[in-house]
Amino acid sequence: MVVVRVGVSIIGLFAALIGLVWIGQGTGIFPYPASSFMINQSPWILRGAILLVAGLAIVWAARRFLR
Repeated sequence: MVVVRVGVSIIGLFAALIGLVWIGQGTGIFPYPASSFMINQSPWILRGAILLVAGLAIVWAARRFLR
């Protein structure tokens, strides 16, 4: 069960990290790559925030329920 908890936690952390990158690109703080269609596009801020919260919820659920 520990392997499952660690695996699900890693997936959640990866999702949260991707959410942060999307927020950074949507706000223009992280303009990489320069040709990205996501730079300075406000829908990606919301999508990134949703993915960030979902990733953190996955990590929380893995730590709480997978014992």
